[in-house]
Amino acid sequence: MKRLIVGISGASGVIYGIRILELLRETREFELHLVMTRFARINIEIETDLSPKYVESLADEVHSDKNQAATISSGSFKTEGMIVAPCSMRTLSAITHSMSDNLLTRAADVVLKDRRRLVLMPREAPLHLGHCKLMYEAAQLGAIIAPPMPAFYNRPETIDEIINHSVGRVLELFDIDLGILKRWEGHKAEKSRAVALQSAGEKPEQPNGKRLVTQTKEI
Repeated sequence: MKRLIVGISGASGVIYGIRILELLRETREFELHLVMTRFARINIEIETDLSPKYVESLADEVHSDKNQAATISSGSFKTEGMIVAPCSMRTLSAITHSMSDNLLTRAADVVLKDRRRLVLMPREAPLHLGHCKLMYEAAQLGAIIAPPMPAFYNRPETIDEIINHSVGRVLELFDIDLGILKRWEGHKAEKSRAVALQSAGEKPEQPNGKRLVTQTKEI
């Protein structure tokens, strides 16, 4: 069974890490290793109706961020890589500067040094020059920077749809396709479909089969 590490740091957006765990858990194809920081646990209770214990139940192995002797702290423990979702600027800085001051940043450093895939989902806005430099330097080290940017060509109507799109894009970086993405088919294809429906006196449909409205819906 393939192993994947999921790190959840203290930035806003813990739902991204949780959703990754939920989706991968359903596949039963991955041995999931989870490490959360103290502020990640606090944010789970602030931002969701879930508990840290529920999030832990989604993983096969839960590691304390203080346990530098954990399996995932060694390169000899083979994994497919690691996702840090969300990735705080403090965590990004520690990874970029190879600080390894807790298990999350140590595991990320191991993934980088062994040339495995490290995907970081930084959550901060606006960004000052220091933040931008950190992302640039992390990318130079080999990390993939994948901020959770919402797409709107798929006309999302719920927060879940926005979350799933970003999560789906990240999982595809590990060649994991769970069928949760609405893929762009090109402007001509979308326009032709809309014109055909309008010619028939119908309103164009959204990708999920719902009729479009002329005004923006609240999410």
